[in-house]
Amino acid sequence: MAYILGVIHGEVMRVLLLFYLAPLWTIIFSRFLLKEKLSTYGYLVICISLSGATTMLWQPGNNFPLPASYGDWMGLAGGFAFALSNVLIRKDQGHSVQLKSLAVWLGVVVVGLSYSLFLPMTHLLTEISMNSWLLLLGTGLAVFILSLVLQYGLTHVPANQAIVFLLSELVVAAIAAYLLTNESMTLKEWIGGAMIVSASLFSSRMNR
Repeated sequence: MAYILGVIHGEVMRVLLLFYLAPLWTIIFSRFLLKEKLSTYGYLVICISLSGATTMLWQPGNNFPLPASYGDWMGLAGGFAFALSNVLIRKDQGHSVQLKSLAVWLGVVVVGLSYSLFLPMTHLLTEISMNSWLLLLGTGLAVFILSLVLQYGLTHVPANQAIVFLLSELVVAAIAAYLLTNESMTLKEWIGGAMIVSASLFSSRMNR
């Protein structure tokens, strides 16, 4: 939910890159929940991730680099929650993929309905056009299929490697954001983003 809200209210690529600080949080959760020891690559991931986040978030005049917008905060929160869910799915080897998927869907419904209670009801469902309904239906089916595939993959792949396989999303998002929303990144965001992506790639070596 945080990831979706971040993309809606923030810049797509900026939110995505902050979301991909997930390997940093994965290291911490893996250490405490899976008892995975931190290797040299683990310390390298921590340093590069924090350097990348600092580069992206630092603003002139601020003593400490903090997210500058609601979208930034949601991107960070989404990566944090995604890392925790990855580790918990990996830790829970006693339940089926179907049951874990059901838990995810139920959680989304509960969180989504709770959040909607605080939103102003400016539009009635009947005012949504047919094209919008079809777009929502297509998006829902895609996310439904994705969640099944993701649960299966996370059950069989080490938590630190799972996030690396998802890096292809950045390439697709960069192209789509440029073509569909006319978004462009600053040099500072490119440098910080490159550090975060590098940290994600290094995280795949932590289990070797």
